[in-house]
Amino acid sequence: MHNGVSSFNHFVHELSVDSDTSSSDYSSGEESDGVLPASPSSQSSRLSWASASANPESHWTEWITFILWWLIFPVRILIWIPQYFLRLFSKRSARAPSSPRRNLRSPRPRLSKTMSSKDHDVPNRATDRRRGVIEDLHLAIEICIEAIFDFFHRATRMILSPSEAFAIMSSWFSSRSNSSEESHDDVSDDVNVQTATLGDTDPSLTERPTRLYNSMNTDTRTCKDVITELGYPYEAIRVVTSDGYVLLLERLPRRDARKAVYLQHGILDSSMGWVSNGVVGSPAFAAYDQGYDVYLGNFRGLVSRDHVNKNISSKEYWRYSINEHGTEDIPAMIEKIHEIKTSELKLSQPTIDEEINQEEPYKLCAVCHSLGGAGILMYVITRKIKEKPHRLSRLILLSPAGFHEDSNLIFTIVEYIFLFVSPVLACIVPAFYIPTRFFRMLLNKLARDFHNYPALGGLVQTLMSYVVGGDSSNWVGVLGTPHYNMNDMPAVSFGVAKHLAQIKHTGKFKMFDYGSRTANMEVYGSPEPLDLGESYEFIDVPVDLVAGKKDKVIRPSMVRKHYKVMRDAGVDVSFNEFEYAHLDFTFSHREELLTYVMSRLLLVEVTPSQQRQSSQKGMKLKKKKKEA
Repeated sequence: MHNGVSSFNHFVHELSVDSDTSSSDYSSGEESDGVLPASPSSQSSRLSWASASANPESHWTEWITFILWWLIFPVRILIWIPQYFLRLFSKRSARAPSSPRRNLRSPRPRLSKTMSSKDHDVPNRATDRRRGVIEDLHLAIEICIEAIFDFFHRATRMILSPSEAFAIMSSWFSSRSNSSEESHDDVSDDVNVQTATLGDTDPSLTERPTRLYNSMNTDTRTCKDVITELGYPYEAIRVVTSDGYVLLLERLPRRDARKAVYLQHGILDSSMGWVSNGVVGSPAFAAYDQGYDVYLGNFRGLVSRDHVNKNISSKEYWRYSINEHGTEDIPAMIEKIHEIKTSELKLSQPTIDEEINQEEPYKLCAVCHSLGGAGILMYVITRKIKEKPHRLSRLILLSPAGFHEDSNLIFTIVEYIFLFVSPVLACIVPAFYIPTRFFRMLLNKLARDFHNYPALGGLVQTLMSYVVGGDSSNWVGVLGTPHYNMNDMPAVSFGVAKHLAQIKHTGKFKMFDYGSRTANMEVYGSPEPLDLGESYEFIDVPVDLVAGKKDKVIRPSMVRKHYKVMRDAGVDVSFNEFEYAHLDFTFSHREELLTYVMSRLLLVEVTPSQQRQSSQKGMKLKKKKKEA
C-alpha cells in the first residue's frame, strides 16, 4: 500500500489509463505529432496499441481484463467500506501531537523531548509508541486488505502472462534451498548494538547485547528502568521472610546518609507508584534530592509468585492476609535496612537487648499509602508487644486503611456477598489476578486505547469512578503505568480481601479472624483476634495522618477516626486534609503534598552523638586523603 492506495487499485487505475490513452492516440492520430513530446506513459501505450493491432490475440486479452474487472468490482465495493472508516480513524490519529509518524518526520523535537524527560510524567512520555487493541486491529485490517489486493494483482498478471508465471514458479523452486539455509544462519535473538552515552568519561563505542523480542509492543519497564533512565542510582535487594516469601526491596542509595526513608505501597500497587511521576512529582526522587537514603518496599502478592520453595502450589502461595504484610513482610524489609545501614556506617551491630535502650546510628522514617499504612501500624504495635525494636522514628500515613465502616453502598454490598460466599469461594479462587500473559497483555493494550481515544477513556473513567463510589482518581492513567504489564502484575489474595471485609463488617481495626475460637487461640493466644485500634498506646513515635477530601475509597472520616483513637491513646499525632482523591497521593503530581511530606520528614533530626560520629568519620577520611 503506497500513499494510502492499494496495489490492486493502482493496477486497475493503470489499466484504465492505458485504455484511455490508447483510444485517444488512435482517434487523434497525426494531429498530436509535433505539438508536445510524448511522455513515457504515452509511448508505452502507443507501443502496446501497436502490438495489439499487430496481434489480434491481444483483443481477447482486453476482453478478459474487462470481464475480470467487472467481476472484482463488487469485491472492491465491499472492501472500500471498511477502508473508508479506517481512513477516518487514521486522520484522527494523525492529528494527535504524540503520533509516531510525526516523531519520525521531525527528529529534533523528539530529541528535545527525550532530553527533557525528567520534567514529564513517566507514563506519558513523548517516545511512548505503544499500540492499543484498536490500533492493532487497524493495522491487521490494513495488512489483510493489502494481502487481498496483492493476491488479485498477482493472479491477474499470471493469467494474462503465462510465461511470466512459469518464470516466477521456476525461480521459487530453484531458490528455496538457498534461502532456507541462509535463514537458519541469520536468525538470532541477541543482537550486539554499538552504543555510546553522552557525557561518558570514555566516549568510545561499546557493545551491549540487545534482545529484540518485544513484538507485542507493550510497556515492560520495571522500577529499575524508570529510575536509571532518569539518571538516579539504583540497587535491588533480595529479602526472604521467615515463611519463605522472596520480596524485592529497591533502593536509591546514599550510603553515607544517616537519614533514611522507607516507602510502602498500597493494595494493587508496587514500588512503581513512588516513581511514576518523574523527577518533579515523585516522592522517592524528592526524598533522595533532600539527602535521604530511599528504600522502596514491595509486599508479597505479585503474579510471578517468587518463593523459596519453587514447587509451591498456587493455593499455598496465596494463603495469607494483612497479618502477613504487617508481621512478616515489613519486619523482614526493615531488618534488612537496619543490617545494610549499620554495616555501611561501619558500626558494630549490638544485641537486641542493647538496641532497645540505645539510639540507632541512623534515623528511619516510613511513608505509607492505603494498605501500607495499615501494615505499618500493625508492625509497630506487634513489635512493641513482643518487646522488639521497630527501628522507626516517624510515620507519615497517606489515607491509611484500618477503619472502613463509612463507605459507599457498592462496597457494603460486596462485603455482605463476599462474607456469605467466602467458605465456598476460598476453595475455588485463591487470589484475584490475571493469570496468563495473554490477558495481561490485552489489559495493557486496552489501557493504551483508553489513552489514545479520549471518548473511550472517559467512559471507562466514569464507570470506574461510579464503582468506587465517585472517587475522582485517574483510574485510566493508573492502568497505563508500567507495573501493569504482561510479565508481572500486582494481585490481591483471597485472605487480604476477606480481612478487609471483616474490618468493614465489625467496624474495628482487628487482625485476621480465622473463624473459630480454637484457631484464634493457636495464633493469638486468645479466642478473639487482637484489636489494633485498642492497642494504639503501644505507638511510641510521632504519626502524621493525611486524608483526601475527594477520597471515596478511604473517606476522610475514617482517617479522622484513626486520629481520634490515637489522640485518646496519648500518641503524638497530627492530622491534615488535602483536596485529593485516593490515588492522587502517589500517581498524581501534587506539589503541595510533596512539600508537606518533606516538611514532616525534616522534623526528624540527627542526634548530636550521630553528628559527632559523622564528623569524626569525615575527619578520618580527610587525614587518609592527606596521607595518600
